[in-house]
Amino acid sequence: MEVVEGKVITDNRVDLMAQTNGNGNGNEVPKKKAVAVTIPSGSKPLKLYGDNAEEFLPKIQGSSLTWINFMVKDVEKDGTQVATAFGFSESMVPTLLKGYFTNFEDRDVELGILLPAVRVKKVDFQCFPLLILVKKNLILTIHSEDVSRLVNFSRYAEAFVRKLPENMLPEDKVTTMLCRIIDENNNRNFEQLREIEDQADWLSESLLDMKAERSMLGKSIYEMKHTLIVYLNTLWRTLDVLNNLRYGDADVITDNPKVLAKVNLLVVDVTQQISLSEHMSEVLASGLEVLQSIYNNQLQVLNNRMALAMTWLTILGTAVLVPNTLATIGGLLPLEGSSLTWFLYVILFSTLASTMLAWWWVSKKIYLPTRADEFVPVNERRHRKR
Repeated sequence: MEVVEGKVITDNRVDLMAQTNGNGNGNEVPKKKAVAVTIPSGSKPLKLYGDNAEEFLPKIQGSSLTWINFMVKDVEKDGTQVATAFGFSESMVPTLLKGYFTNFEDRDVELGILLPAVRVKKVDFQCFPLLILVKKNLILTIHSEDVSRLVNFSRYAEAFVRKLPENMLPEDKVTTMLCRIIDENNNRNFEQLREIEDQADWLSESLLDMKAERSMLGKSIYEMKHTLIVYLNTLWRTLDVLNNLRYGDADVITDNPKVLAKVNLLVVDVTQQISLSEHMSEVLASGLEVLQSIYNNQLQVLNNRMALAMTWLTILGTAVLVPNTLATIGGLLPLEGSSLTWFLYVILFSTLASTMLAWWWVSKKIYLPTRADEFVPVNERRHRKR
């Protein structure tokens, strides 16, 4: 175990090396499984690093306030072992994990909170459980190694607890630190909205391309819409947890209005995040309408082409009907020499005359376009004719 005592270390490399090792993908791979900050009775704050609960227990005995953050492989199995080692109920972790994204379990002497730790990569949405277990002078946070959480707070936790007034009540200290932990997790979750915004910008650019595949755009919009809906769901459920905290009904939480005002600020922040996310949802919905309009325009052009072809085929069919009838009759007559020549001239003249007559009659009734995009739908012909 490494112990850092006294004033805040100005070189953050100690914290970073002890807690994380960047893998180049924006995620953090922990070297130490746990980091803690504690205030021993009558002493200065200590920052501790370790891999198991037994390393911390001797150091936090009799402390006025302790925060420990554990990263585990299996949240339910390993998290239960860690929680019971620090004196929490064995059933606390499994009960919290039964909740959908969030949960709130008040057992008088201990409090359990489940919050979502969101990670978005393009449109791939992942939600990991963040467990916050609270006792009289202890806050224990547990989350998966697959997600990075509370890194910033662990860096400055020592300075944070040092600034707390010495005469502050234990439940006030616990509630103040709990608000800071929840706030950092909420901010990290809100940062994931940027990834969704980047994908929305890419999708907007794709909508400008008239040659883009409609099936590809439709699938992309659906995936982004689904990701945003699930993200909104996590915000709403986080708001439910904050509403359970804002009145200070739990025994381990303070009922001091000044401290509970921090919880109300968290409620306001999450509400604003929900508003921004819902606005983006409306933007995506308008994108779906644009896509539907593009599809309808393409379908209308196809219908216009078919209608144009059918119009001219009708004219030709009507024009050919007269000479075809004459040719049928002529086949029954013995035509030779000059009479055959005369009959062929009659067929040619009747073909031209019937074609012109059919074209004149149809053009009087409707407008004949030369291109598909000039085709006038039936319901607009009378209006345009006026």
